[in-house]
Amino acid sequence: MNAPDLSRSRPPVFSRIRSDVQGMHAYAVQDSTGMVKLDAMENPYRLSPELQAELGRRLGAVAVNRYPGARIEDLKRALAHYIDLPEGQALMLGNGSDELISLVAMACDLPGASILAPAPGFVMYAMSAQLQGLAFHSVDLTPDFQLDEAAMLAAIREHKPAITYLAYPNNPTGTLWDDAAMKNIIAAAGAQGGLVVIDEAYQPFAAQTWLDRMRAEPGQHGHVLLMRTLSKFGLAGVRLGYMVGPAALLTEFDKVRPPYNVSVLNAECALFALEHAEVFAAQAREIKAQRAMLVDALRALSFTVWDSEANMILVRVPTLAGGADATQVAARVFAGLKARKILVKNVSAMHPLLAGCLRLTVGTPQENAQMLAALRESL
Repeated sequence: MNAPDLSRSRPPVFSRIRSDVQGMHAYAVQDSTGMVKLDAMENPYRLSPELQAELGRRLGAVAVNRYPGARIEDLKRALAHYIDLPEGQALMLGNGSDELISLVAMACDLPGASILAPAPGFVMYAMSAQLQGLAFHSVDLTPDFQLDEAAMLAAIREHKPAITYLAYPNNPTGTLWDDAAMKNIIAAAGAQGGLVVIDEAYQPFAAQTWLDRMRAEPGQHGHVLLMRTLSKFGLAGVRLGYMVGPAALLTEFDKVRPPYNVSVLNAECALFALEHAEVFAAQAREIKAQRAMLVDALRALSFTVWDSEANMILVRVPTLAGGADATQVAARVFAGLKARKILVKNVSAMHPLLAGCLRLTVGTPQENAQMLAALRESL
């Protein structure tokens, strides 16, 4: 039987929606009901009852009948102090870093413009390009998930991208790139008039930040924006991202930002978290300690494990007897974990370099112990 032609049964209004949009898939979120949720790189720790009560009082006093106003500026000043904003730099807020990625693409949407990023990487770089009608060019990482510097430089020469993304650390690999390669790529992109966006979503768990380079070498970073989110800090439900860059450059991007894009409740939550930054710093230290434990335990189970500077670990499943390829084995292990109420991310089909790979979020000690036990049973 032939498949039905759905286009004929759709109302005419669908013809007003871009065909490429109709052919896209929405960003998928796995159902985590009843599961140990280790698929989305969230901080697993909740606020203490005392801090929950204090935050509740703060939020209850917010004037939700008014549009966001001066409190947003309070938050920008608090973030500037928290990160020790370099002189001459400004700060812009977004509804998560996803919105900032979209706004950067929107502002750079000139005829023939393109976006360049290493692959595998964060899916929103390519999606933002498609939604804005920009060309997207990816450059494969090396087999050990490092930047292919020569290939990146060649792609910059060929495509002259308006935007080059460098995630630091990278998702899903957890990698911090080589400093020399980063500097050369940043310089090459700038030499042909392009913008570089360094995405530090996982900075709370990394050994270093590129912001230190921007502070020490402002002359080499006049075309560089640095993006972060409070999601991994511990506020994934709050949706608050921020972008740092030369003040004159950020002024242009701020023109495409929707008015009141950050709610007063989000801003108050973020201010509250920054006032208790030591609590979240202690959580990050515990997550990093658990990460080190997991790396050792996973290697003992014969997984291939890449060193991570994020709150996730990329692993490749061990080769098993029976002739199944790595992607099939990863699917079986993923299904085995899910049957045991452990939810991780199967990234095996996302890119050829990820064949046989799963991405595991670092959880609490109890959650990590449950995941390791489920992995042993699934193998």
